[in-house]
Formats: sequence, C-alpha cells, structure tokens
Amino acid sequence: MNKPPSNRKKATSATSRDSTPSDDQDLEDISQQVDPGSATITVTAVEVPELTQEEQSDRLHLERKVERAFFEAGKALMELRDRRLYRSTHKTFEKYCRSRFGYTRMAATYKIAAATVMENLSTIGLHNAEITTDGLQPP
Repeated sequence: MNKPPSNRKKATSATSRDSTPSDDQDLEDISQQVDPGSATITVTAVEVPELTQEEQSDRLHLERKVERAFFEAGKALMELRDRRLYRSTHKTFEKYCRSRFGYTRMAATYKIAAATVMENLSTIGLHNAEITTDGLQPP
C-alpha cells in the first residue's frame, strides 16, 4: 500500500546550530528519505539555575502565606457557619458559600475540616516544619 504524499517537504537538519537555517544546506528533503519517521531531532537542554538564598526565603514566606490563608479561610467559614452570619442574605450555608465564594458545601466543609486539623495539630505542639506529607515526623 502506498503512503499518501507528505504535506511537509523540508525539515530543519539536526546539525543546525540555531533555530533559523543559514542556507539551503541546513534543509533536507524529507520526501527523499526512506523512513521519515526515523528522523533524528536534537533537543538542547536548558540549565535551570538553583534558587538563591533570597529566592528560597521568598518561597518559604509565600508558602507560609498560602498555608495560613487556607487555615484562616477554614476558620472564617466555620465561624460564618456556626454563628449563621449568612442568614440575612441566604437561607442556607450551602447557598451562601456557592453565591459568595463559588464553593460547594463539600468544598467549604473540607476547608473547615482542614483548618480544624491544623488547629488540633498546633495545640498538641506540632509545627508545620514537623509535619511531612506522608504523616510521619522526620528523624
């Protein structure tokens, strides 16, 4: 069975030094190759520099803000729910959360539960640095 002709007639040679060919010698006719699917593509790796001390400090500060934000949001939602501070505008906490924050009741409940867990952990003396993702304390 014959293959349909390729719409792509030329490809950049793997030996090209930059992304723009300097002349026609850097282009080859793919239609002349026996198996165009076996063409070699060279990818140049880009070195990503390590974070500086200042960037590491900034990252830690911002991560703590995010952690604190979910904790504060959960505590605020809990108080809004428990004190029924939504009652002047909405009949239910679920309708309030959906209208005001775009949260489902389950999303609000998860945030409240997460804040409760963090509060419980902090009251028994664990700090964020001692809590790992797998739930075990580091050595």
